[in-house]
Order: sequence, then C-alpha cells, then structure tokens
Amino acid sequence: MLLLAFDTATPAVTAAVHDGTAVLAETFQVDARRHGELLLPAVEEVLRTAGVDKHRLTAIAVGVGPGPYTGLRVGLVTAAALGDALGVPVHGVCTLDAIAHQARAEGLTGPFTVATDARRKEVYWASYDDSGIRVQGPAVDRPAELAPEARSVGAGALLYPDTFPHAQGPEHVSAGALADFAATELAAGRELLPNVPLYLRRPDAQVPAGYKAVLPA
Repeated sequence: MLLLAFDTATPAVTAAVHDGTAVLAETFQVDARRHGELLLPAVEEVLRTAGVDKHRLTAIAVGVGPGPYTGLRVGLVTAAALGDALGVPVHGVCTLDAIAHQARAEGLTGPFTVATDARRKEVYWASYDDSGIRVQGPAVDRPAELAPEARSVGAGALLYPDTFPHAQGPEHVSAGALADFAATELAAGRELLPNVPLYLRRPDAQVPAGYKAVLPA
C-alpha cells in the first residue's frame, strides 16, 4: 500500500504519505485562508520527501469533514481529480475520527469528545468510547447545548473551556493520523466513507433576501 492522505476541513492544510505500516512523510501548516494555494505544494512536498512517484500510489484518503464549505471542498475536489488522473480509489475519512485516532495514539484513554471550531459560536463534535470507536455524531451544535465526556480534544474544545473544562490537543487534524487511521481500517477490511462532504449545515454565503434579476425575462 502507498497511500496519499490530506485534509482541509480545519484551518490546517496537512498531507502525508503512508506505506501501510508507517507514515513516510508529513507536512502541516495552519492557514485558514490559503487551503487552495497550499494543498498541492504540500502534496508535492510529501511525495518528494517520501521518495514516492505519484504513479505508484495505490489509494488516496481525504478528510471529508465536517468543516466549513470553502476549505473542505478544496480537499475533496483535489482528491477526486487526483484519483481520476491516477486511476486509484479515493476514500473519505471523517476528520473528527482522524483527530480521535491521533489523540488515542498520543496516549488519551477513556471516553472522550472531539470538537472543532464550526464558527457561528458552534462546534462540530463527535463522542468516542474508551476504545476510540465513535458512538455519537458527527453533529454541529452550540457548546452550551452539549454534555461532552470529561475528556475532550480539538480546537473547538479549547475555544470553549466552560463547556470543555479539561480540553487538550491535538488542536487540528494531522494527515499522518488520518493516513494511519485509513490504512488500519482498510487493512482490517472495513469500508471507509465516500468522497462526499460532511457539511452538516448550509454554507455561510447566502443569496440576499429580495434578490432581483438584472436581465429582463
């Protein structure tokens, strides 16, 4: 297996190459406004660092959110284009699952909640049991409406300490963790998600009320 993974569902633009056993290369940069500008250079960097020609890739894994519309679609469109050009399957991974996988790898034990910043004073969240299996979510809610587990991780949890008093990192998703999660699931014969976005709500941009057409009918 030679798996290329990347995610643009959070402010982080992150990419990695995984050989089915370990991460060969990874890059990570936080810049919420430059997903489209940074993603392809990040992909090129990890392929170069890993010494892997893109034509040797056997699969692509991409974070499908939940996340903001603009950033999230950059990753999904790129994954679809690369998968089609290279003739390899594209697997979707819930971004919250990848963060949970990283938290467990870093030593977090017991049940916990992952929460990322959804803006509008809301969080994208999911809860996991003590083996790291998702048991609730993904969903989007105001923090005050939640009753999270005692342990929590992610930028959304860190942003609202009154709701998540014991929040910790990882703050954003790591493509290395996403790649390792995908490789583990595929090796076990479990299906991943389709390359379809988990938006969970309407985009921020809306057509103004009372919109009138400029051209005559």
